[in-house]
Amino acid sequence: MKLMLKCWPMRFSLLLLLIFGFFLSWRSEGKAEKKPALAILPFFVERVEDPGRGVVCPICKGVYRRGEILPGSQNSLTRLLDQKFEAMGKFTVLPIEKVEEVLSQREKRHFEESPISSSIQFGRDLGMDFILVGFLFRFEERIGSSIGVEKPASVGCDLHIFRLRDGKMVWLGKFDETQRPLSENLLKIRSFIRRKAQWLTAEELASVGMDEMLRRLPDPKELEQ
Repeated sequence: MKLMLKCWPMRFSLLLLLIFGFFLSWRSEGKAEKKPALAILPFFVERVEDPGRGVVCPICKGVYRRGEILPGSQNSLTRLLDQKFEAMGKFTVLPIEKVEEVLSQREKRHFEESPISSSIQFGRDLGMDFILVGFLFRFEERIGSSIGVEKPASVGCDLHIFRLRDGKMVWLGKFDETQRPLSENLLKIRSFIRRKAQWLTAEELASVGMDEMLRRLPDPKELEQ
């Protein structure tokens, strides 16, 4: 009994040290896990074109081949992009439902007339660190199956991330592709393999394109500098 009483203060001190160490570890992890807040605007459909060139992005002035845009495809791509950013785990992504709710209270013409300033103000009103603005220029579905097509899928879109602290565009991603058979371009064998070595649907092609764009996305710490 005396031995147990003598050991008790030592055990209690050890327990306190363990609890204190756990608290410090939890606190430091909490600080490390703080991620910048990002809002993803639903894709805008852009059909304004330069007759001599093609469809022009109103933000970066990139040029894309004109094409069909299936109704509702912009919504599918917004959900897909949201899922990919969530899976990356580098940002705290505002739920799409919240973005759409607030967006429904704004006049769409403001974004059409002044896409940059309107998007930046929108993000600031939401209390975000970054806002992502995407434009869809072409979304043509394949005609055929995964093993053979009459017409391949074709997608053109771009993504822009703005840092809301100073309104600066800190990243741009572009994707503009009509799927081609490997026999037409042997230099793209790696891309052909990434595309499952088969003919993709338009959404599958867009998903591959997003993956390729997001692989080039810098770490959020670099975007914040």
